Amino acid sequence: MNAAGFPILSLITFLPLLGVLVILSVRGDAAVVASNARWTALWTSLITFALSLVLWVQFDTATPDFQFVESAAWLPEFGVGYHMGVDGISVLFVLLSTALTPLCILASWEAIQNRVREYMIAFLVLETMMVGMFCALDFVLFYIFFEAVLIPMFLIIGVWGGARRVYAAYKFFLYTLLGSVLMLLAMIVLWHQAGTTHIPSLYELNLPFAMQVWIFLAFFASFAVKVPMWPVHTWLPDAHVEAPTAGSVILAGVLLKMGAYGFLRFSLPMLPEASAFFAPMIFVLSVVAVVYTSLVALAQEDMKKLIAYSSVAHMGIVTLGIFTFNQQGIEGALFTMLAHGVVSGALFLCVGVLYDREHSREIARYGGVAKIMPAYALVFMLFTMASVALPGLAGFPGELLVIIGAWLVNPWVAFGAALGMILGAAYMLQLYRRVAFGKIARPELRRLLDLSPREQAVFAPLIALTLWMGIYPQSFLSFFSATVTQLVQQHQAALAAGSRFAGL
Repeated sequence: MNAAGFPILSLITFLPLLGVLVILSVRGDAAVVASNARWTALWTSLITFALSLVLWVQFDTATPDFQFVESAAWLPEFGVGYHMGVDGISVLFVLLSTALTPLCILASWEAIQNRVREYMIAFLVLETMMVGMFCALDFVLFYIFFEAVLIPMFLIIGVWGGARRVYAAYKFFLYTLLGSVLMLLAMIVLWHQAGTTHIPSLYELNLPFAMQVWIFLAFFASFAVKVPMWPVHTWLPDAHVEAPTAGSVILAGVLLKMGAYGFLRFSLPMLPEASAFFAPMIFVLSVVAVVYTSLVALAQEDMKKLIAYSSVAHMGIVTLGIFTFNQQGIEGALFTMLAHGVVSGALFLCVGVLYDREHSREIARYGGVAKIMPAYALVFMLFTMASVALPGLAGFPGELLVIIGAWLVNPWVAFGAALGMILGAAYMLQLYRRVAFGKIARPELRRLLDLSPREQAVFAPLIALTLWMGIYPQSFLSFFSATVTQLVQQHQAALAAGSRFAGL
């Protein structure tokens, strides 16, 4: 038994599959099946979120150790076991996954009218895979969840997406799968060295530098695509544009965090010397991503594509912060990941509100929306300001910490991160000005209805989180602190103990 008194992580992970079984058992005409699927998915995801709050309440922020640990024999002859646990790095991403899922289901309530049962099943399976990935403490278990996430997301984009949905789904799947094959090879090498796939045990390996380099590159091939880093980011704008609104929310809110989480869970603690060796390359790629994709975002005429490119820029700041190897940079990266999950998800929902009414994402088709939909314009403004890191909102604390951490490493790297904030303000404020202000672009826009009670219910918790994270960031940073401190200390000790170029 763990601190919660029962296997809480397994329950949170696999409870959505119980909802899947209930949905599959429903019989009746199409309307009855669709209604039952919606309500079952919503209540299942809400109960899962309520259970995940146990982690928030009982998590001990003073220790860097894994908590709520569960362990069972699985393939003992191969050193593979069923191990689950969370630490300061992963616990809040479990909560983020369980919090966004019911909001996505509620946002899809009216937008999805075809194959509703299959759609809700896909989202519940996706929730299980996301939570399981953040909880897994065995490499094989992690890899299964890490790859299985692709299947429901592939279906969500390919079945319920836009006109080019099949192309976008295959591009998403092939890009992300290809890099993961190399990670599988690296995992086999680590298993051969240690005789186990238990992740905390793998942290104790002292690999020669040459081996670290090759394993790091194999991990990098997988995690860089998932982030996504420049120049392997091209699958993301297509996936976002073609995905349904809720698919874009989960893609930006959770799935983009998988790569950065992989760097923190595997690359830094297992491969400290190789991580330090490749840090300058990561800085260059991250700064290029921040500047290049911000400039590309400035030129976009599709709202979803603009926000998609902004996600690449924000994740560039995240990878930059991770490879500073200091407390400020890594904590800032983790906070930025959380804030981006909330804010970018909310921005995609804002686009979805207009798309549900006008079936268009072209910026030029809108204008003067604030005069017609004042409540919507206020909500959209709040998340726009959070995206450009306005002090007092969720986007500011994390990006500030990353810039401080980068300054301690190299002032020019810090300047690159800060430039991203400036360019971010340019493209996001331009988007908001063109959509919300000015003359009403077309007479048809006058018939648009403001936010419905259902839409208000979707936005309310995201607004509360955005304000909470901006006003009181320490309530989130306290979860990271002990684990990040240990990670930084172990990384510095590993570098001090060995020669970075030994055996190259």
